[in-house]
Amino acid sequence: MCYNNCVKKIVLLFSIFLLNIILANPCFAIKIGLQTDAASSAIGTSVKGTIIDANTNHTICDLEAMKGYEIKPYHNLMAILYNGTYYKVNSDNIVIKTQSPGFVSAKGKWYRGIIMIQNKNGKLTVINNVPLEDYIKGVVPSEMPSSWAFEAHKAQAIAARSYALANLGKRARYGYDLKDTPEDQAYGGASKETPDTNYAVEQTKGIVLTYNMKVINAYYSASAGGQTNVDSWGGSLPYLRSVPSFDENVKKNGHGVGMSQHGANNLAKQGYNAYQILQYFYKDVKFARVNPQSYN
Repeated sequence: MCYNNCVKKIVLLFSIFLLNIILANPCFAIKIGLQTDAASSAIGTSVKGTIIDANTNHTICDLEAMKGYEIKPYHNLMAILYNGTYYKVNSDNIVIKTQSPGFVSAKGKWYRGIIMIQNKNGKLTVINNVPLEDYIKGVVPSEMPSSWAFEAHKAQAIAARSYALANLGKRARYGYDLKDTPEDQAYGGASKETPDTNYAVEQTKGIVLTYNMKVINAYYSASAGGQTNVDSWGGSLPYLRSVPSFDENVKKNGHGVGMSQHGANNLAKQGYNAYQILQYFYKDVKFARVNPQSYN
C-alpha cells in the first residue's frame, strides 16, 4: 500500500497560507430551515423568553422557562396553545428569543440564536437564525461522531464552514439559507454539541478553504469506497481531485466527492493534522480566515 507516501507527496507540495478575506456579503448569522410546510410547531425556551412580532418588533407575550408551547397557522396569522387554550397571534411572522443567555427549542431540540416562524399560505416555516460559529458547533457532531479524532473534527469544522459560506442563500425561496439535513449539512443544534467538538470549532474559528480567493463549496461525504470522485453533479470543479480515500475499511456511503469523513478520521489517527487532511482531499486550496469585522 502506497497511501502514506501518496499523502506525504501531495501535502509537501503545498504550504499553508492563512489569509484574511472579507465576504462580499458580511455574514453575522445564518438562517437554517428546521421545518417547511409544517402544520404546527412545538417551541419553548430554557429560560424566560419572549415572542416578538417580527413585522413591528412589538412584544406579543412572554414565555415561561422550560414550558412547552405549540404554534399553529390561523388563517393568514397564527395561534399559540397555552394551558390547553389557543390564543390568536396577530402576526404572520414571529420571533422566539430568550430574555437572558439560554436556548430556544423547536423540533424537540435546543438551539442557540433565535427561532423565526412564518405563516406561508397556511403552513409554517420554522427557521433557526444563529451565529455562524454556533451553527458549525451543531454541524460537526451531527456529521461526524464525537468520539473520532480531534484533527478530523477540525477538518470537518473547516469544511462545514466553507460549505456554509459558499452556499449562503441556496434555499432563499424558502426564506432561509440551508436545510438542517444532509441534503445540505446535518445540524442538530445545541442538543448535539459536545465539549470536544466545540473545541475543534473554536480552534478553527473563521478558517475556510479557498481557491482563487473564493471560499470553495467543500463537498464531503461519509465514505468514498476507496477512491474519491471528481464528478460534482454533472461537472468537475478545479479544486476537486480523485485520490485514495483511506476508507476502504467501510462501505461506500454518499457521493464520494471531496473529503471522505471516514478517510479524514483514519488519516488523523495516523498523525496527520486537519490542514494536511484538507489539502490532501482538495487540490490547490489555501486557507483563509474570514475578516472579524464581517464575522460573528
